[in-house]
Amino acid sequence: MSTRLQGAAAPVIRPPHPRDTARPRYGTPRLRAYLAEAAFDRPTLVIDLKAVEQAYRALASALPTSALHYAVKANPHPAILARLAALGCRFDAASRGEIALCRAAGAPASAISFGNTIKRAGDIAYAHAQGIDLFAVDAAEEIDKIAAHAPGAGVYVRLLVETSEAAWPLSRKFGAAPETVLPLLARARSAGLRPVGLSFHVGSQAERASMWLPALDTAAAVWTEAHAAGFPLTLLNIGGGFPADYGNPVDPTPAYGAALSAALAARFGPDVAVMAEPGRGLVADAGIIAAEVLLVARKRDTDLARWVYLDIGKFSGLAETIDEAIRYRIETEADDRPLPGTGTGIG
Repeated sequence: MSTRLQGAAAPVIRPPHPRDTARPRYGTPRLRAYLAEAAFDRPTLVIDLKAVEQAYRALASALPTSALHYAVKANPHPAILARLAALGCRFDAASRGEIALCRAAGAPASAISFGNTIKRAGDIAYAHAQGIDLFAVDAAEEIDKIAAHAPGAGVYVRLLVETSEAAWPLSRKFGAAPETVLPLLARARSAGLRPVGLSFHVGSQAERASMWLPALDTAAAVWTEAHAAGFPLTLLNIGGGFPADYGNPVDPTPAYGAALSAALAARFGPDVAVMAEPGRGLVADAGIIAAEVLLVARKRDTDLARWVYLDIGKFSGLAETIDEAIRYRIETEADDRPLPGTGTGIG
């Protein structure tokens, strides 16, 4: 799947089709105008860079005491990274390749966190040589790798969050059980590293700020235990989970940020340094995938259901739709038009 980006030039918007007033339409006016005029010979993701910038500014304003680190894996296109770097955004990188992209986009090493908890030893050494000084861990073996290849670095322990209302929970695979955190902090300190904080991830697409509360309660309890045990943690990484609009109700960004900021202040006070790692929340609503319907067919004449075949599939751009974890909104040129002989639309 290819990618096209729309920069500062404002295209001319064509008069709306009569059906445009019959139902909500997706994407920014700039995106819609571009898609109306452009031709595509393959599935193409079109991104409005101005919309990315607006999403970043809105979230930064809603979370004024949090340092935003864009999760590069959400979309690593160099133009997106360059635009965000110019705005002062920081970055959460999950690989050596993502680190290189961030550096090429103008991000200083001090603005990059190596947030993957499972890293190649060579990639840790590469990051350390680049000047990156902040690494995520969730296992003793990872601490040992970082101590060997990034001596003296700062580390934060990722907590396992098992209760999540997010559309795509990220439990079990990543994170340390709460009862193992203090031993991990002690191991990091004895290995010559600097245990600076905790992190967690509520899961992708947390549509309401209230979905963060159980994870914040867990983190606050471990935070208190760590301080009592002699670990003066200063950094809390609340991860990602900031939602995009897929048709379900989503808290508006100002209200979302205000509620989350209040919850953080109530549990951690004013002195904690907060990181956040938005990915989907910055780029998903800024883009539309243009794809072609290749065939619409029924397997049997008696079938009610029809198969709609696209030139893009689950494994070439729509991986998030597996098991309907994320339900993309779909729009076609035939929306709201009657089907032959039925009088009903296909939208």
